[in-house]
Amino acid sequence: MTDETNRPTTPGPSVLIVEDDQNLTRVCATTLEAAGYRVWEAATGQRAIQEIRTRNPDIILLDLGLPDVDGVSLVPQIRSHTTAPIIVVSGREQDADKVTALDAGANDYLVKSFSVPELLARIRVGLRGRAHVGDTISTVVTFGEYKFEFEARRLLRGNRLVHLSATEFKLLAVLASRADQFVPTEVLLKEAWGSASQRKGGYVRVYMFALRHKLEKDPAMPRFLLNEGHRGYCLKTATTSPEDRLAPTTRLRRSAA
Repeated sequence: MTDETNRPTTPGPSVLIVEDDQNLTRVCATTLEAAGYRVWEAATGQRAIQEIRTRNPDIILLDLGLPDVDGVSLVPQIRSHTTAPIIVVSGREQDADKVTALDAGANDYLVKSFSVPELLARIRVGLRGRAHVGDTISTVVTFGEYKFEFEARRLLRGNRLVHLSATEFKLLAVLASRADQFVPTEVLLKEAWGSASQRKGGYVRVYMFALRHKLEKDPAMPRFLLNEGHRGYCLKTATTSPEDRLAPTTRLRRSAA
């Protein structure tokens, strides 16, 4: 079984599977990744909360029969950290169980065993509903003259395709999925390279250097790919000029010159 923190990364919306049945988790993860989703796993309620804090998933599949907590009682805890849709996936078939989970804050209820098309349809509906209320799961992120298209797996500059290596694409996809937010280096490593690379922070610096040289007019004064000490890296969609980001004293010295 693949470690729950080391799933392969794809650039689509992210799904957290909270399920202690490893066989079911494996089937769901394989299905979702083939459909273009990023997948994370948690086998306990405690782990689910940790993953939600770290990953900020776009949608959550929640089993009710977890080893450390009843899933229904976990729903309000999840709600305190995210507005992401929660789809309960449970073997409990009674209407009372469904009503209790939905009243607790879940968005949908899917009874085991379900078909793959039904699971994918429920996820699509959940994501559309979230976009409708304003928590958008954008399939396109625009910054400057660039357009990053998740579904088409490409980056365009105007109408021209920008060539990216597979690793550059994954790194940019992680940043684009959290556009205008600083993403810690350790999170970038987990999502783009896997947990085995946690102590190799140099990977991020090397590939960010390469991305800046491909995307920035002046890589030394980036407009889009920013970094800030311990906060990590950020893909900035609303840019300011390099002059505006200089310290006030620096701007004064330049204007005096």
